[in-house]
Amino acid sequence: MNADENEKIFTKSFFLIFGALLFTALVMYALMSTVTEHATAMGSTATIAGLVSGIYVFGGLCSRIYSGNALDRVGWRKIALTFMSIHFFACFLYFFVNDVTFLLIVRFIHGIGFGASANAIVTIASAILPKKRFGEAFGYFMLGTTIAVGLGPYIGGFLYDNFSSFGCFAAATLFCGIALVCMSLIDINKYDPSKNNPNNNKSEKDSYSLIEKVFEIKAIPVSLFTALTALGYVSILSFYRLYAAEINLTQAFSWFFIIYSICLVLTRPLAGKIQDNHGDMIICVTGIIAQSAGIFLIAIAPSYVTIFICAICLSLGFGTLNSACTTIVTRNSSETRRPYALSTFFIFCDATIGFGPALLGMFVSASTGYAPLYYVASFITLLALPICIYALRK
Repeated sequence: MNADENEKIFTKSFFLIFGALLFTALVMYALMSTVTEHATAMGSTATIAGLVSGIYVFGGLCSRIYSGNALDRVGWRKIALTFMSIHFFACFLYFFVNDVTFLLIVRFIHGIGFGASANAIVTIASAILPKKRFGEAFGYFMLGTTIAVGLGPYIGGFLYDNFSSFGCFAAATLFCGIALVCMSLIDINKYDPSKNNPNNNKSEKDSYSLIEKVFEIKAIPVSLFTALTALGYVSILSFYRLYAAEINLTQAFSWFFIIYSICLVLTRPLAGKIQDNHGDMIICVTGIIAQSAGIFLIAIAPSYVTIFICAICLSLGFGTLNSACTTIVTRNSSETRRPYALSTFFIFCDATIGFGPALLGMFVSASTGYAPLYYVASFITLLALPICIYALRK
């Protein structure tokens, strides 16, 4: 295989891993955007509804803690297919939910399947993508999440409004099945370093401390500031339908994630090239400031214009940062520590997205409505800026 072929982005393996990412992410975003509404219809408070939304990601957090070491020890293929099967099976449990407690349990199990699956997908992709064009290639790969973010809430809302929660659960089951098929068609062992060289760095792995078996220390600063921006993102994802109804802008908000995704599709590959050629700082600082400003706008002056501006700002914020910072922690880790670096990154983001809705729900009241929630989210996003500058100062 010549050098040019090694640097090709769009290969059969790329499209299969892209499909696995896209349809796994569609499950998450289609359900997360409607499950809070489903929970409130069952009689739960805004705080409990936020927990129902976030506990899926908390389940993912638990399995991600396990998955970094498991990918290294057990193998990429076994972990990917096992947890994607759990993700698929959990979809069937939604059809039997009859109270909020059972819904919380199902969401947690579903999240366990999601977390390790997502970690495996990104780990495998990091081996498939060409190294010299990694930022650009990763930008294209993460368009799977971008499309899911735009289509997921739209599909979820459409199905919920027209076919109730049953339609959402049926779509989630279908998406899970497609993702599982895509993953099963990839020759994963071809890319797994432990399969190609079973004795590679064995003594090093045996010397890992307990912390090193879960976290990659060098990835923590980047993971931390990305997690703070994730809270701003989840404030929209989990509560936008409820906020839209409160301020009578349901139609405007129905376009939010479509605009968000279009902006990301247009800018993410370009952002990847800028990151490859001009460094990380310009992408990350711009994203944090833009997201904080956009969320503040919809809190202080909600309107069609500010909602559309917020969608663009959020795409420049967490939408771009999620890809850019995943690239940073992947690039800055060795081949053997890459699963741990990715696990660390997603643990931080999952913790924020998992606990964030319940935390933000505490700022909602009958007298103030949902606006204070977005003021808080804007401020917390801005707190990521000094951490970002510190983490990328080199």
